Amino acid sequence: MNDEMKYEEALTQLETIARKMESNELNIDEIATQLKTAQRLIKFCKDKLTQTEAELSKIQAEGQ
Repeated sequence: MNDEMKYEEALTQLETIARKMESNELNIDEIATQLKTAQRLIKFCKDKLTQTEAELSKIQAEGQ
């Protein structure tokens, strides 16, 4: 995953992959590739949320 990628961009890509899968737009070879991409995007999003939560907790603790 690109370190420059934004959370919103990753989420949009995930939504696109999900839409294509739901509408059967992908052939069998593309499904495997897109699933791997989706897994990386999900991990990126989870990591980004965890990092943001930690930063917010730190800011709250400093403000008390």
